[in-house]
Amino acid sequence: MNIGLIGLILILIGWIPQVIKTVKEKSGMDLKFAVLYTCGSGLLTVYAVLIHDTVFIILNGGAALLASISLFYSIKK
Repeated sequence: MNIGLIGLILILIGWIPQVIKTVKEKSGMDLKFAVLYTCGSGLLTVYAVLIHDTVFIILNGGAALLASISLFYSIKK
């Protein structure tokens, strides 16, 4: 198994419970952190697409999606 894929799985396993907690509690993370993380993950996704790196497309796309959910609740609170 590819070591990058293992890293991808571990990172997403760490993020998903946090996002579920955020949605259930309707709380958010620090707004500044949420904005920076969402933008950074989005830009890394674009870069991964440009270099055709599937593992990083999935990883950063998933991170951007999960960070966007957290950002939404951070703005909403």
